[in-house]
Amino acid sequence: MATRIEFSQHGGPDVLKAVEFTPGDPAENEVQVENKAIGINYIDTYIRSGLYPPPSMPSGLGTEAAGVVSKTGSAVKHIKEGDRVVYAQSALGAYSEVHNVPADKVAVLPNAISYEQAAASFLKGLTVFYLLRKTYEIKPDEMFLFHAAAGGVGLIACQWAKALGAKLIGTAGSAEKMQRAKQAGAWQMINYREENVPERIRELTGGKKVRVVYDSVGKDTWESSLDCLQRRGLMVSFGNASGPVTGVNLGILNQKGSLYVTRPSLNGYLTNREEMDEASNELFSLIASGVIKVDVTEQQRFPLAEAARAHQTLESRTTQGSSLLIP
Repeated sequence: MATRIEFSQHGGPDVLKAVEFTPGDPAENEVQVENKAIGINYIDTYIRSGLYPPPSMPSGLGTEAAGVVSKTGSAVKHIKEGDRVVYAQSALGAYSEVHNVPADKVAVLPNAISYEQAAASFLKGLTVFYLLRKTYEIKPDEMFLFHAAAGGVGLIACQWAKALGAKLIGTAGSAEKMQRAKQAGAWQMINYREENVPERIRELTGGKKVRVVYDSVGKDTWESSLDCLQRRGLMVSFGNASGPVTGVNLGILNQKGSLYVTRPSLNGYLTNREEMDEASNELFSLIASGVIKVDVTEQQRFPLAEAARAHQTLESRTTQGSSLLIP
């Protein structure tokens, strides 16, 4: 028997319950992973609340964890029992002691990276990889805007941008979060509660504004993000922390300078093993070399059975960086 987190109805964190179950064997193209550390991501709250409903109920939750392969399917050749692995694109159910995962969605973990580092950084790091390297390729010395720079994705983006020699301008809502992002490598920070973001962008760029904005906030920042863009600039809307962007009048893209907009996700960029290998190798080399540091504070580590408390903490907007469930 093993323990996992399930929910049978949409709602607040209290719908999450720990239940016992008997893990099934992995299918021929799957591996069974005994999780050692489980990543908590903001998208998990969207699934729990019903913004992104799961395929069926009751449902598991979570897609990211690191652990040890305990069984392999008959067709799996590149991964073996005992391998240290990490994954971020499993079927829902990673909030569990044991989880079966498609083998092509699993990366073998270098010994230099701990389970906790991996689970805290894999989904977020792969997200930063596709954003800064694929959706729009950030160049050295380039100035760009990245909202929520002190969040889990944001702090990795600050470090990655610095490694690329680029100038990340971040937003955050407190002096403490601004300081954390600056320490991670942000070039400049804007306090969105006290400052007008488009005005500050014009000041920082000498009136030129930026060619790309990365926005995971959604509804609340949609129009101000567009106002930060140069003519024919790109708005990358990759999350909905304040609610989804809906009812968009495409004419606004014309009015604000023939702008482009994209709504990407990891599953549109990592679709096969070759793409997974390229992304994970680049991420792992940056973590193993210390260019990207991944730290999880004791206050943001939660026992698996306390997933509801972890979600309450995440949604309170008091966390900085990544949070983990520990089986």
